[in-house]
Amino acid sequence: MRRAVFGLITLAALAGATAWMLSGPQPLDSAAIAGLSGGDAESGRAVYLAAGCASCHMAPGTDADPLLLSGGRQFESDFGTFLAPNISPDPDHGIGGWTQEQFLNAVMRGISPDGKHYYPAFPYTSYIRAEPQDIADLYAYMMTLPADATPSQPHDLGFPFNIRRSVGLWKWLYLREDWIVTGDLTEAETRGRYLSEALAHCAECHTPRGALGALDHDRWLMGAPNPSGRGRIPAIAGDSFTWSAFDISAYLASGLTPDFDVVGGSMAPVVNNLRQLDRAELDAIAAYILRAGQ
Repeated sequence: MRRAVFGLITLAALAGATAWMLSGPQPLDSAAIAGLSGGDAESGRAVYLAAGCASCHMAPGTDADPLLLSGGRQFESDFGTFLAPNISPDPDHGIGGWTQEQFLNAVMRGISPDGKHYYPAFPYTSYIRAEPQDIADLYAYMMTLPADATPSQPHDLGFPFNIRRSVGLWKWLYLREDWIVTGDLTEAETRGRYLSEALAHCAECHTPRGALGALDHDRWLMGAPNPSGRGRIPAIAGDSFTWSAFDISAYLASGLTPDFDVVGGSMAPVVNNLRQLDRAELDAIAAYILRAGQ
């Protein structure tokens, strides 16, 4: 009996130690970061627009300034309500005190400056595929934006989802940097894949998720329930999606659908960002979306 109890205790200790090890943060290779430039703010603006930082982090309200990233927007989910934090360059309540390396690890690995996991409501699950130099440029640009001293608000999550360390196990299961759409892509499709799968993170809304919140790669861009419980986010791939490349590019440039409806809801700020990119970038996104649906 004593041997059995001792064996169970030993197994439990080993399981706990393994879980603790697997759930630890896995930052970027410091050597790779050391080779980056200090960042180019002008190039970073294009990354900022493609990545849609303002869509989530500008203050709530129709008159919100897309350059004032004071946070506060609420995002409902099956796991609780997430609140977007202040990511303005304020040194106390924003990211003004972060180093470039800390910023890259936050964006591309979901790790805070103090070594804690960010929840994957922050789409580092897509940004992990970005080029580190692009994120360094983004950092340079964001440090030029207006600072705001609004404190970030805590997420409203119940047990066990409020245990941040458990996010490390989720990352171990699901966080990958390989591309979803592969094969012999054209130059435009390859660029569109980078913009869509990495920066613009289209799948984070347009792809259904499993029970633990991971994207279902077998139903990539096939539409998903709205996390708020109201309506459904449409498919942008598959048989039900019949737009042409011109339709997609024109929609991203103008906010008008092929039927001349006007973009609305959470997609409106996304289009407002993307329409400021070169038209060739929007054409590349269109080429990728059509390829993803094949």
